[in-house]
Amino acid sequence: MRVAIDTNALFTTQAGVSRHIRGLMGALRDLKAPDLELVPLAWPVENFQYRQPQRALKTFYRELIWAKVAAPYRLAWARADLLHSPAGFLIRPPAGIPNVITLHDLAVIRFPQRFRRWQRSSTRRRLSQLQRARRVICISRFTAREAMELLGLPAARLEVIYNGCDFLDPQRIPAEQKPVMELPAEFFLFVGSLEPGKNLPLLREAYGLAESRGIRLPSLVIVGARWEGVGHEGQPPAGWHYLGRQSDEVLVYLYRRAAAFLFPTLYEGFGLPVLEAMSLGCPVICSPVASLPEVGGEAALFAEQTPSGYLAAMQTLAANPALRADLVGKGLVQARQFSWQRCAEQTLAVYRSAMA
Repeated sequence: MRVAIDTNALFTTQAGVSRHIRGLMGALRDLKAPDLELVPLAWPVENFQYRQPQRALKTFYRELIWAKVAAPYRLAWARADLLHSPAGFLIRPPAGIPNVITLHDLAVIRFPQRFRRWQRSSTRRRLSQLQRARRVICISRFTAREAMELLGLPAARLEVIYNGCDFLDPQRIPAEQKPVMELPAEFFLFVGSLEPGKNLPLLREAYGLAESRGIRLPSLVIVGARWEGVGHEGQPPAGWHYLGRQSDEVLVYLYRRAAAFLFPTLYEGFGLPVLEAMSLGCPVICSPVASLPEVGGEAALFAEQTPSGYLAAMQTLAANPALRADLVGKGLVQARQFSWQRCAEQTLAVYRSAMA
C-alpha cells in the first residue's frame, strides 16, 4: 500500500499542524509495517515570512497551480494507492485514488473573524472535499461533533484519533537550553501563536485586576510569534517577557520551570501545548472549552474564562504547593494516554479500512 501524504504544511506554518505531520510520519515509519510505503508530497519551498508580495505569490502558485496541476500528476506518477491530507484540503486526488483527510478544527466557521478574507473563502470552498473523502480523521471527539453538526458528515465516516506528544519518550526529549533573556525565578508560561483566538488579552486583564487589588503574581513568560496587529496593543503589563518563537530545547527548559502553563484559548481542536506541558511536569490552567476537557482530563485546573476566574486560579495554585504537586502527578499520568505510536497505529488501520 503506497500512501502519499500531503506535507505542504511543513513549508507554510510552524504551528501545531506541522508538529502533527512530523509526529505522525515519524511514528508511521517506526511501525515498520511491511505493507506500508509513505510518499511525501509537497512543493518544498518555505513560505513562513509575511513579506509581500513574495508570500502571496508563493501561496498563489502552491494552491492554484502546483496543487491543481503538478500534484495530481505526481500522485499518478508515484502510483499512489491512497492520499492522506493530514493538514488542510489542498490537493484533490485524481479519480480512483481514495482520500483520507484529517480535520483539526472548524474555527473558520466558528470564528471567521480570526482569519483573513482569502483564508475564509479558500478554506470554506475546500471544505466540500470532506464530503468526498473516504474517511475523515478527527483529532478529538469535540472536532468530530463539530463535523457532524456544522458539515453534516455521517458518523460512519469519522474516526477520532488523538495527537501524540513529542516529549513523552525520554530518549527523544531534546536537551534543555536556557533562553538568552534572563528570566525571573518564578513565572507563569504561555505558549501559542499570538493571534486573537488564543485570548492573551484575558491574561492582560487578569494581571491588571491583580495590580488594582494589590495582588502580586509571578511574571508571565510568553513564547510565540506575533501576528499582524498584536504588536500594536499597547505596553505589556510589568513583568511580562515576550520571547518570540523558541526552539524545542528552550521550550523544555521553560515547561520544566514554570509555576504553571496558562492557556486561556477560546477554541482548540486539540490543544497540543496542554499535552506538552503536562508531559514535562508543568501544571495547566485552562478553561473547559472545546476539546480541552478531553486533553486535560482531571489533570488540569479549569478556570472560568474571565479575568477574575484566571486570577483566582493563578492565586490558588501559587499559594498551594500541594495542589501543584497533585496536578503535576496527574498530568504525567494523563499525558501518557497520548502517543504518536498509538496515533500511527490507528491511522494505519484507517488507511487499510479506506482501501478495503
